[in-house]
Amino acid sequence: MTKDDVETKKIEEVEKENILGTEKVGKLLVKFAVPGIISMVVNSLYNIVDQIFIGRGVGYLGNGATSVIFPLTTFAMAFSLLFGDGAAAFYSLKLGENKKEEAAKSTLAGLTGFIIGGFIISIFYLLFFTKLCRIFGASDAILPYAVDYGKIITYGLPFAAVCAGGSSIIRADGSPRFNMVGLFVGTIINLILDPIFIFVFHWGVKGAAFATILGQIANAVLNLYYFARRMKNVKLNIFLWKKSFNYIPKVARLGVSSFITQMAMVVAMAARNNVLLKYGALSKYGPDIPITTLGITMKTFSIIMSIVIGLSVGAQPIFGYNYGSGKYDRVKKTYKLVAICCTIICFVAFAIAQLKPMAVISIFGSESDLYNEFAIKCMRIYLMLIPTVGFQIMSGIFFQSLGYPIQASLLSLSKQIIFQLPATIIIPIFMGVEGVLWAGPVSDVFALLLTIILLLMYWKKIFTPRVTE
Repeated sequence: MTKDDVETKKIEEVEKENILGTEKVGKLLVKFAVPGIISMVVNSLYNIVDQIFIGRGVGYLGNGATSVIFPLTTFAMAFSLLFGDGAAAFYSLKLGENKKEEAAKSTLAGLTGFIIGGFIISIFYLLFFTKLCRIFGASDAILPYAVDYGKIITYGLPFAAVCAGGSSIIRADGSPRFNMVGLFVGTIINLILDPIFIFVFHWGVKGAAFATILGQIANAVLNLYYFARRMKNVKLNIFLWKKSFNYIPKVARLGVSSFITQMAMVVAMAARNNVLLKYGALSKYGPDIPITTLGITMKTFSIIMSIVIGLSVGAQPIFGYNYGSGKYDRVKKTYKLVAICCTIICFVAFAIAQLKPMAVISIFGSESDLYNEFAIKCMRIYLMLIPTVGFQIMSGIFFQSLGYPIQASLLSLSKQIIFQLPATIIIPIFMGVEGVLWAGPVSDVFALLLTIILLLMYWKKIFTPRVTE
């Protein structure tokens, strides 16, 4: 048997055992993306469910507290996704190259990274919690609620890390449904316990926090069970774990885009909350209404982004496997299909935000006319150019999936930091508190232009056949 025959046989064996290289792209996208979308949406509901019940059981100051704590949890998730998304991308690429031992080591490296990171961040938060709440925009009225809610959430961060980071790897292993079930279990527990703890036991924001971490614990246990017993393409053991530490930097390199995306959100939210606090106090709305209502808009926006990210991340194994296998036509076809779907989803969100904003706002409780007035402005202005956002986000994940972390990171930084952060600081000088809302669509325009420029620059290079030794 010649060398070419051996290589051909290897390729045929890989394709037989992995449908990523053979199944129709549309069917693959449904198989991987639909459960991924559901998983991401369900995951985003952890915070949203809390906010709905807190708004109705505690009031808008309680909702303001969740807006202050949200960037703290996002900061913790940044480290989870650094190792989780990085391990998932590395895993898919190595499966495409039929290097299963390296794929297994990357999984263990990811697990090690996000579990240890979760514990370290939890300890750090508990030591400086009140100061951190102030940094992220807690007013005097909101601070007590933020401390009560956030400290309990902090105890659950190691479990939340296993939920977020582990989900990415489980999807890459070809089990998006298992991941979806785990998230469903956690969210259902949260959904059941929230009204009991808030309305029956009268625990207020503390009850919402307890409900959240109990759901996360259940989800984390299921994820750990999967890694121990259910992995499809590789087997994990203690001997491989000892050899996996050298893979931690490699995994982190591919996960840096997700990390930067989350960290950019943290910085942007910190700046946004403090600017809202400053200029809100100078307006008729006061310091608390703007933080609370824009927080609701951001949480609602996160559902749409969860659909877009779930669709894009669901395509990640398809991108990575086929790119690693040299099947560039399948990669291009997947990209086009995902881009079209993401744009349609964002157009639907735009229509709802512009035509029926109060229908969304009222879900979280309705306060004064002043509160409703600013909440409607948040929906209509901040989400004005949301149709452009899906294309930008999925393009960043596309670059990440193919091993282009610098380009992916640049796109991740573009909206939140490069464009939106300066706009958030500068525009309110001239427009007051409403200027924070206009920073959203302004940054969307520039982020879209950057996305198009990067695609034009690198598209041909990406799909130039690689020379292998």
